[in-house]
This record gives sequence, C-alpha cells and structure tokens, in this order.
Amino acid sequence: MKPVKVGICGLGTVGGGTFNVLQRNAEEIARRIGRGIEVVQIATRQPNPRCDTGSITITDDVFAVVSNPDIDIVVELIGGYTLALELVLKAIENGKHVVTANKALIAVHGNEIFARAREKGVIVAFEASVAGGIPVIKAIREGLAGNRINWLAGIINGTGNFILTEMREKGRTFEDVLKEAQELGYAEADPTFDVEGIDAAHKLTILASIAFGIPLQFDKAYTEGISQLTTADVNYAEALGYRIKHLGVARRTEAGIELRVHPTLIPADRLIANVNGVMNAVMVNGDAVGSTLYYGAGAGMEPTASAVVADLVDVARALSADPSNHVPPLAFQHDALSAHPILPVSDCESAYYLRIQAKDHPGVLAQVATILSQHGINIESIMQKEAEEHDGLVPVILVTHRVVEERIDNAISALETLDDVIGKVVRIRVEQLN
Repeated sequence: MKPVKVGICGLGTVGGGTFNVLQRNAEEIARRIGRGIEVVQIATRQPNPRCDTGSITITDDVFAVVSNPDIDIVVELIGGYTLALELVLKAIENGKHVVTANKALIAVHGNEIFARAREKGVIVAFEASVAGGIPVIKAIREGLAGNRINWLAGIINGTGNFILTEMREKGRTFEDVLKEAQELGYAEADPTFDVEGIDAAHKLTILASIAFGIPLQFDKAYTEGISQLTTADVNYAEALGYRIKHLGVARRTEAGIELRVHPTLIPADRLIANVNGVMNAVMVNGDAVGSTLYYGAGAGMEPTASAVVADLVDVARALSADPSNHVPPLAFQHDALSAHPILPVSDCESAYYLRIQAKDHPGVLAQVATILSQHGINIESIMQKEAEEHDGLVPVILVTHRVVEERIDNAISALETLDDVIGKVVRIRVEQLN
C-alpha cells in the first residue's frame, strides 16, 4: 500500500522529536499499520539542528502544508490559539486529518473543531495534549469504556510538581525553586500558566470531557496556583501525614461536575503523593475497575513525540474506515454528550487544612472550635505549635472533615474577625483519593 503522507507544522522540541521518532522507528511503525508513514513537507521558521530532514520540502508557510494536496495528515505543533486554530480549521476544510499536541487549543476551541471535523468526516487526534507521553486519553476513552467514571485526579503540570518537590525535600522557598526551574527550562520566563494552574486546567478540562461525556468547558474550571504556598505549610502537611501537590480534580456528583485545580493535601502513603520532580500522574476511578494510576513523563521532546506518533498510527489505521465508525474525540457520541453542569467551586465538597496565626492567649482553640461547629464543620485533627520567636504568635493547624466549600469560606470569614486571630487564615483543600 502507498505510504500515508504527513505534513508537520512546527519543528521545535516536540516537532523535532516527532520527526526523529518517525524516522528512527519507521520499520516498526509500518509493521503496525500495514504501510509506512512518510513526512513529505515541514513548516518551520528555522531548522532544527537535531533533525536531518534531507530532501524533505521545507517552508516557512504553515498554510502551504494544509493546502498541499499530497498530504493526508497535518501535525499541528506550533502551539497557541490564534494561528493554530486557523491552521487546524483550514486543514479540516481541506479534508485533512489533524494530529495536535495543543492542549490550550483543544480545551478552548475543541467543541468547534470537533464539529467541523465531524462535518468533513476527518479525525482530530490529541493524545499528546495531556500528560505528554502518558497515554491517559486513550486509557479513559477506550481502555475504560466499560466504566462509569466517578472521579479523576492528576498531577498534570511538571513545573509545579518540581517546585513542590524541591520545597518539601530541601526546604527551599517557592521563589528560589521557580528561578531554578526557569534556568533549567522547566518554566517559561512568564511562568503564569504553570504556577497559577492554567496549563493544568486546560488538561483537566479535556480529561473531564472524555471521562464524563460533557462538552469542553474550560471557562468554568476553577484554578488556584501555588505561588502563595510557604515552606511552613509544606512542613506542617508532612507532620500531619500529607504531601502537598498541585492537583487537578474532576468528580461526578448528582448536582454536577466538580472541575478544579488547586494545591491539595494528599495522604503521604498514596502512590500519587510520591510522584516527584517533573513527572506526571493521573488517577482514574471507575465503577467496575476501581482506581487506576497512569504515571510517566509529562513533557519533553520524545515522550510527547511518542504520543503524537501514536495518534498518527491510529489515524493511519482509520483512513479507510467509515467516518461514522471513528472513535469519538470526546469518547461519547456527539449527540449523546451530557448537559450535566459544572459546579461553582463554592458548591464543591472537600476536607480542608487550615493554618491560623493566633495570639498566645488561653481559650483561642475553644473559640476556633466553636466557630467551626457553628458552621457545621467537624475537626479531624489539630496541632498547635510553639509561639514563634519573631512575633510571639502561635500557629494553629487543623484538618477538617469533608464539607461544602461555602461553609468553610463563611467559617474562615468569622475566624478572621476574632481579636486573637492575626492576618489571613491559610486554607488548602484535602483529598483522600481512596
């Protein structure tokens, strides 16, 4: 059979890795598909010195690739929203299948993209958009297709996980570790997307849509970053038997879907609590299979390329199939997507870690316990430290039972009005993941 012809848009880190994997593993890939994959054109602003492109046509015009009549599949690896969206929609309009690693594009514009692709009978594949080389989209969409997914939780941003690991293991400050992460290339010069949870929310939006059969709704995801975390909270969590991770959580409830990214205390004996450095991991809980864990490299040249090439293999296998028999991009048939709403974070339920800076006076603990009780909040554990030398204040650390967030917000507001409570109450959510 004739080879499947591919055009790559973007020859940076992931594009270069994709090209190299396709060249290096060409024979293995052909054995899997029954025919080869041939890169016939590449759009790039500058050559990648790690790629020997030989006689392959190179252009700086991405639209030359999507307009090339010889190309069957367009690989979009330029990133961003604007140009990438125009490129992908043009490729679809031209009847070409698309493979992308662009999580922001899918999370924000995926509903439109998939609708256009369905009209044209083409496939848009995006395994590499979440968790790099970990095949978690395929696992949820296909491997767990017999399950009703109850919840999923993931460490899906390696930069944030690297920072929290260094803070816990070496007692370093957030600012100090962030600077190193930028020097190592883990974080951008503007690290907002990573440390404030936006990148993770893009990925969580995609996972939740596939898990629960709902439209993509990134604008309704709650995000909270890690820039305000202190080494003290990391250490107190450890003393209570927890680790702090920047977690994406999606949970199905009768009232709606929880969709939230925030720092989270996890029991230290959970496998996911021991995922360190830049690694990623996603836990998925289904009614039949129970809890499963997917772990691996969440970014990088060849780990992400592994997912891109896997999508190319899937698309190549499906080229001759009836479009109505393609695996739906969001796992469920488009006319069977649920209108189950995304819950505001105030309606979400969690346990909570609270750190209160109080004057060293008798009766403070009793006042705290009374206020929590008045708001229907039970205390699971409590720890009072010695007064701090520099200000004489006593850190009171406690963990609550699960409660709706609106209650904890109201309780915190009441606590902060006490004369003996100084400053803001630190609040971090707690998930048992059992």
